[in-house]
Amino acid sequence: MQCVILAAGYATRLYPLTKDRPKPLLPVAGVSILDRLMKKIDRTPAIEHVVIVSNERFIGHFSAWRNSLAGGAAVTVLSDGTSSNEDRLGAVGDIRFAVRELGIDDDLLVLAGDNLFDFELADFVSFFRRKEADCITCHRLLDRSRLQRTGVIEVDQTWQVTGFQEKPEAPRSDLAVPPFYLYRRKTLSLISEYLDAGGAGDAPGSFIPWLLENKPVFAYFFEGERYDIGNLESYREADRLFASR
Repeated sequence: MQCVILAAGYATRLYPLTKDRPKPLLPVAGVSILDRLMKKIDRTPAIEHVVIVSNERFIGHFSAWRNSLAGGAAVTVLSDGTSSNEDRLGAVGDIRFAVRELGIDDDLLVLAGDNLFDFELADFVSFFRRKEADCITCHRLLDRSRLQRTGVIEVDQTWQVTGFQEKPEAPRSDLAVPPFYLYRRKTLSLISEYLDAGGAGDAPGSFIPWLLENKPVFAYFFEGERYDIGNLESYREADRLFASR
């Protein structure tokens, strides 16, 4: 199994903190977001290789970070060739870029480089292997305003996804979908099919509703929190919460 961490955004809502430093390398209670993700990955034996997809502006930052690593999973850093927020490939475009650039032909874990979470990736992998299908994650959100800013799913009794809403005005459930996905090897070619047909590529979850029309998808329900670091307020809140642990 391989892992792609999406880290090619420009994080303009976090300026000036991210004007000269990529968001995944911002410290949260003294440890960068990316290092916190890598700790989760290193506790997951199934993951043999990690790919960090950067943009051209920050490729040097990620390369220096990779060179400082000691042990753990093998890490490759790629630049998607973009240099501004206006010409970015988008999250789904960056997944396709990594798959094509490295010829990835394995099951693939996809993580957003600006989200932290409480669950263990090894448990998600075990669920994925039991279901033998593409899997996403979900957790319960009782705050309606937060549900209106994320993906929301409906599931059956086996946790197969039966409906998906993106940033719904009227959410049909309280199951929110963060950007953590596990795709089977045979699904990777469908990403290009989706994009070539005009599918949106910016948000990492935009591929999921299309995938649901073509293949069964299951949701791994996790307890605990997920921290989406999207602006200065959410960054400061995450820093405060992790510092208090």
